[in-house]
Amino acid sequence: MAQLDMTGTRRPPFGLLAVWGATRLVLLLFVFKVWVFPGPDVTTDVSVIYQGWYGTLRTGTYPLDDVTWQYPPAAALAILSPALLPFLEYASAFFVLAFLADLAVLALLLYTGGRPGRSRRGAWVWAVGLPLLGPTVYARYDVMVTAVAVAALLAGSRRPAVMGALTAFAALLKVWPALLLLGARGRTAWLWAAATAAGLSLVFAVSMPGAFAFVTFQRDRGTEVESLGALVFHVARHFGWDGQVLLNYGSVEFLGDHVDVVSDAALALSGVAFAWLLLWRVRARRFAPHTLADAAFTAVLMFTATSRVISPQYMVWLVGLAAVCLCFRAGRMRWPAVLVLMASFVTVLEFPIWFGHVVMSDWLGITLLFVRNGLLVLASLVAALALWRSTVPHPRRAAVPGQAARTRESLNS
Repeated sequence: MAQLDMTGTRRPPFGLLAVWGATRLVLLLFVFKVWVFPGPDVTTDVSVIYQGWYGTLRTGTYPLDDVTWQYPPAAALAILSPALLPFLEYASAFFVLAFLADLAVLALLLYTGGRPGRSRRGAWVWAVGLPLLGPTVYARYDVMVTAVAVAALLAGSRRPAVMGALTAFAALLKVWPALLLLGARGRTAWLWAAATAAGLSLVFAVSMPGAFAFVTFQRDRGTEVESLGALVFHVARHFGWDGQVLLNYGSVEFLGDHVDVVSDAALALSGVAFAWLLLWRVRARRFAPHTLADAAFTAVLMFTATSRVISPQYMVWLVGLAAVCLCFRAGRMRWPAVLVLMASFVTVLEFPIWFGHVVMSDWLGITLLFVRNGLLVLASLVAALALWRSTVPHPRRAAVPGQAARTRESLNS
């Protein structure tokens, strides 16, 4: 709860800003390699992979021959964005822009937290939660996508057209923000999202060849070593399973017997999650200002937990959405948000700090994955239950008014 001064106005959040500034300085020192973070160098994705794509994209085409390009067409804008700072080297410019996206999220959360019925807890979640993931947050473009998604959610029911347009743009940066529309009421947000997505997709398809090649590359991915399904093979390796861990389609995956079965099972679990979300949307009747954010957070949680790939940067999305949920005093996602913060801390332990143990499938690596993925599954279940209870009327409770009316009629007759 925000502190008030003697006049009843909110005090400036000096403590929050100090925490944010100190933790972000540390992150910048790590990505600029003033300090060395334990484990593999996470910045090579920017200095090698992103910069390589940058060279290709500047020629007017997508990386058609690179199966590691698995992103929607607007992702090209994120990869090309360092051109906005031509006085810096590519990697340095990217880190600065990621930092500015982080700052933009904080500003949005602080502004929202100052309104009636809102709270600065969301800003605290962002300030404290993001650095738990280590320098990875500035070495991927997910923080940029999250900034657009946070802006879309905070526009919410007050500006549905803005929300729809921003959601469509975010989904064309990275597909997951499409789930933000799940709790949107009325047609405005959906119509603006559809129109924006169609218009931008047409522009990208006409202007640059290979805009939608990512669909095929995504389809062919397997089971990544950090995913929930990968635990099957981590344990199986101790009982004679002779599969391999190799770099495949841009991530470290399991290859071998029965991997396709586990991958299909993960897709089936995602299908079950989607079916539950559709059932919730049909049954939901009570919508509050926080429901939009709660539904988006729950949906992204469920799809992340069941995904064939749970890369560390996926946690950036969840921290951002959890922060939006906690901006609402009446929100129901406090405990799932706490679980996500705990999972974020375990994530930085399994990658990059002790990623070698994960790849070797030793008991330290297995334990870290079991705890992190277990926290995500638990957070998904708790969030789903809270969302259902807060929006779907209980059958017995719904029947009470009717029963009371019939009782009154019988007494009056």
